[in-house]
Amino acid sequence: MKLTQKLKNQLWWLIITVDYNYSRICIADHEINGEILILWLEDKHDFKNSLDDCLQVDIPLKQFAKVIKTENLNSYEGTKVHPTKKYVYKDRIEINKPIKWYQEDASTTEQQWARESMLKSILTQLVETEVYDGSNDEMLFV
Repeated sequence: MKLTQKLKNQLWWLIITVDYNYSRICIADHEINGEILILWLEDKHDFKNSLDDCLQVDIPLKQFAKVIKTENLNSYEGTKVHPTKKYVYKDRIEINKPIKWYQEDASTTEQQWARESMLKSILTQLVETEVYDGSNDEMLFV
């Protein structure tokens, strides 16, 4: 996912505020609006009174779908029978397309796992590709 410089700076600010303890970053709320998944992030130790005080992250549904598929959240391992040769083999069986699965098939817990996987993916990408240098408020590429 392509992160804007402004979003990178905001995410680094949130990471610094939680003393680099990523488990303190939580999703305060979420919404799907058209082709965008919106996550509002906050510090678990400093809950906000309003979503306006949280960090808003807009994620294209295409990116969210990639994470769901990569994490195998919309599928399970099962056995299939080859249509012509009639032998049995193990394979991933897709329950539904990623976004359709999220909206129609996933339980509340599975939806939460999908959103948390998206958050983890964003934070991992940020941390693995950049280092924050607080002295001059700029990012240094690794």
